[in-house]
Amino acid sequence: MTAIETASLRPGYQISRLIKGGWQLATGHSDAASASATAEMGDYLDAGVTAFDCADIYTGVEEKIGDFRRDAMANGNDAQLDRLKVHTKCVPDLGKLATITKADVEATIDRSLKRLSAERLDLVQFHWWDTDVKRYVEVASWLSDFQKAGKIDLLGTTNFNTDCMDELVSSGFDAAAIQLQFSLLDRRPTKRMVDFCAERNIKILCYGTVAGGFLSDRWLGVAEPAGPLENRSLVKYRLIIEDMGGWDAFQALLATLRAIADRHGVDIASVAMRAMLAEPQVAGIIVGVRHGGHLGRHAALFDLVLDAEDHAKIDAALAEATPLEGDVFDLERDKTGRHGSIMKYNLNAA
Repeated sequence: MTAIETASLRPGYQISRLIKGGWQLATGHSDAASASATAEMGDYLDAGVTAFDCADIYTGVEEKIGDFRRDAMANGNDAQLDRLKVHTKCVPDLGKLATITKADVEATIDRSLKRLSAERLDLVQFHWWDTDVKRYVEVASWLSDFQKAGKIDLLGTTNFNTDCMDELVSSGFDAAAIQLQFSLLDRRPTKRMVDFCAERNIKILCYGTVAGGFLSDRWLGVAEPAGPLENRSLVKYRLIIEDMGGWDAFQALLATLRAIADRHGVDIASVAMRAMLAEPQVAGIIVGVRHGGHLGRHAALFDLVLDAEDHAKIDAALAEATPLEGDVFDLERDKTGRHGSIMKYNLNAA
């Protein structure tokens, strides 16, 4: 089996290009699966998946990683932990954006340090729900202060559009990475963000690469679902499918991916993930799992090599899709719109 590829966000800071997502482990999202998925952390590390993604608002996930870290230390697995990089987030609640203080933000950072049982946070990714509240540059400067104080190694962002990223970087915020939604269904980052990041040495970490499971064999040839979907993630990506051309356009893309998968003896999800790893500036893709048994398939992803013919077929299929409106996360920032109305905004207070 080919070794899992790695990438450097900055000199001396190396991660696996496959990042184990933590959102699906949050309390209330999939409690039945979270215990087994947590137990798999060591297996993922041993297989070469050294980067884990979490957030202050993913209820219980920082604590789960902290428990894993403490158990590994107690069992003498220091070498295993030396490879581990934990990427968390700082996501102030929507209701507090206008009044949040530096002490509030520092308390959040200190809480993450305690939850994760860490002396320093590896990467803190800053998110701001409403960019009409023009305090995100100020709050980002506080994170820079905490970085200088030794509480944070690298800084990044989550879901800022290109104009806001330009404001942040121009203010002196040293963003090593941006985490954003980027997949064969959602091409918004290619409009401006990819070039912006290339010019400023900012790496891209992608979530939604398999669109909550829609980009998989499970949905090939299936009629458009008429009833309620299984979870909010599927609701979210169903809206993306509607905007990129609807169910017929989605099925055409799946058929193209299935033909490519047949050439290589893999599944549709693997093709969708490998295609995103080929995108310029993409350092890694975040893969969240709610059920066990995915490690072997994830590790085998790096045995797959898509050639020029494969990429040409994907590009031709994407050319038939309808481009999504706006820049990165613009649709989701409209709190009264179809995308924004399903968001949960005040999870630190929950």
